[in-house]
Amino acid sequence: MFSQKNIAKCIDRSSIRLRLLCAMSSSIFANVPKGPAIEVFALTQAFKDDDNTKKVNLSVGAYRTEEGQPWVLPVVRKTEVGIAQDESINHEYLPVTGLETFTRAATELVLGADSNAIKEKRAFGVQTISGTGAIRVAADFLHRQLKRSTVYYSNPTWENHHKIFVDSGFTNLHSYRYWDQNNRQLDLEGMLADLEQAPAESVIILHACAHNPTGMDPTHEQWKEIANLMERKKLFPLFDSAYQGFASGDPDLDAWAIRYFVDRGFELFVCQSFAKNFGLYCERAGNLTVVQQSSATRDMIHSQLTLIIRANYSNPPAYGVRIVSKVLNTPELRKEWMECIKNMSSRIRQMRKLLRDNLVALGTPGNWDHIVNQIGMFSYTGLDQNQVNVLIKTYHIYLLKTGRINMCGLNTSNVDYVAKAIHAAVTSTPAVDNKL
Repeated sequence: MFSQKNIAKCIDRSSIRLRLLCAMSSSIFANVPKGPAIEVFALTQAFKDDDNTKKVNLSVGAYRTEEGQPWVLPVVRKTEVGIAQDESINHEYLPVTGLETFTRAATELVLGADSNAIKEKRAFGVQTISGTGAIRVAADFLHRQLKRSTVYYSNPTWENHHKIFVDSGFTNLHSYRYWDQNNRQLDLEGMLADLEQAPAESVIILHACAHNPTGMDPTHEQWKEIANLMERKKLFPLFDSAYQGFASGDPDLDAWAIRYFVDRGFELFVCQSFAKNFGLYCERAGNLTVVQQSSATRDMIHSQLTLIIRANYSNPPAYGVRIVSKVLNTPELRKEWMECIKNMSSRIRQMRKLLRDNLVALGTPGNWDHIVNQIGMFSYTGLDQNQVNVLIKTYHIYLLKTGRINMCGLNTSNVDYVAKAIHAAVTSTPAVDNKL
């Protein structure tokens, strides 16, 4: 039987629930629908909550060491210490368009210090809230000042591309074919056919290198075909450059497509992120590089970008860009940074080879060469959603439902386990579980 004390508690709880329901019914926020979870962050939380000792996180787009830990680049740590000890640095506002030594270095990094566009003052940069902020500022400018409303992005692409352009006011959003699922390679023919249908002045989002999520980039000859079509159709290139240097270990090689388009005479935007190649994920260091036909339009463009930034977040943060600026503008530190990005890209290539070799050795059905033919952080494995579900639920391996995995989450301690789990998921043989 319930005691009077327990009955009183029940009454109190019921009263609280009733008051909450009444408060909600009268709240102006009562009808706000709950938004869907952001998949990559939901998976990361599920990984953290999982107590299985063999769990593996292949979802989040961040570099991990051989020990599976986040890595602060040694050159970044050294630079942080130097900045902290520099008493001449204060916390006053930066200019609205950012730290000039950073924007100049970032623009030179992506276009090349000997770029004619820079020498002729046809190119400049403005600091942004990482690459995402650069894309948003670019989209706002294109819609408001150039009255653009049509954008094309690859299928698949980084899921935030669509949302950013919708929120910036673009009304005609299209995808172009990119990934050939059957052959697990770039569908250049489909891509060109879809871009052929794009109206003149459409904005075309291009991944500069290490395409997210497929990891499959066009060859130099294929980039030339893409440029030929875009020039003929008068399409506007917007390059998303999130992995320069991180992809191949060579910043110049990773910027080849951008520099080729600039040399061809395109006016374009480049949205740069320094999250991956400097490990500054949470510091949100980014740059929007603008390339024009003439330096005469610089001041007008710059003034409008200033107003967009002012209305959005007023001033950019200083900490991350001070690190990037110091490293890129100091020869000995820049040399150390180059070694860091070579080490990261080299470890990723090693993991690609180990995963492919293990799958082949297991006799896993299908051709897995695409894993080593891809580049950068991500691999579009070709796994379907049912196979992904098996990996998550049975083997505690967390990856996106599209089958995209972060190669950095692999190491020599878990790659064998992951390969066997993939083999089990593909062949639907639960008995393999006993061998893991």
